[in-house]
Amino acid sequence: MTLLTQLENGTYIITINRPDKMNALNKDVIRDLSNALDEIYNNPEIKTAIITGAGEKAFVAGADISEFLSLNKAEGAALAKKGQDMVFDKIENCPKPIVAAVNGFALGGGCELAMACHFRVASANAKFGQPEVNLGLIPGYGGTQRLTQLVGKGKAMELTMTADMVGAEEAKTLGLANHVFALEELLPKTKEILQKIQTKAPVAVAKAIACINDAAKGDPRGFNNEIERFGECFTTEDMKEGTNAFVEKRKPVFKGK
Repeated sequence: MTLLTQLENGTYIITINRPDKMNALNKDVIRDLSNALDEIYNNPEIKTAIITGAGEKAFVAGADISEFLSLNKAEGAALAKKGQDMVFDKIENCPKPIVAAVNGFALGGGCELAMACHFRVASANAKFGQPEVNLGLIPGYGGTQRLTQLVGKGKAMELTMTADMVGAEEAKTLGLANHVFALEELLPKTKEILQKIQTKAPVAVAKAIACINDAAKGDPRGFNNEIERFGECFTTEDMKEGTNAFVEKRKPVFKGK
């Protein structure tokens, strides 16, 4: 089993379980992650999700480099496209919040996996980096794009070209991590944030994710899409419940409809 999965209070926890290999991504992990993401999309019991790594050293310390050795140009491009289609873009575009709980090294494909999540919470020992230029490569799972979106062009250039790692506190300062917690508090605190999100209107949360993704990509239709989705909210039961609850000074009970 490359993954351990557990559904707890509406939160689906995916743990990448290759601690002896620092939870490195290989073909099997990509396939299993893709299947786990399909479960998040399709299972109505799942409201939010966490991706984390097994053990105390690594979230995901990169890809399995041994799989790269025999690839030619077309095969290399196909590997990157398959990973982006099956996992990274699927995470980013998921209508349910997926948060990375980064418990140690998040390097290369691991940093890209964390950045594909809607936001990141880090343990104090976390380290982020894109060291691909050390191998004569560049990030291939969206790393150049998402790192630039998160930390800005200048810092993305420096980190990608030097292959330097940044610690948890610097990652927080850069906007790469939202919070830093002690390792033993990482999962409980991440679950706490997601429990709060689960009290909000799910359809509205999904539309907000889509709009913010538009903004991050510089989509010229972003403003129009926001107007459209704002209007769509008025057709939902949740909007009627939320506004009535506000007027009646009570807590809303959302059904995701």
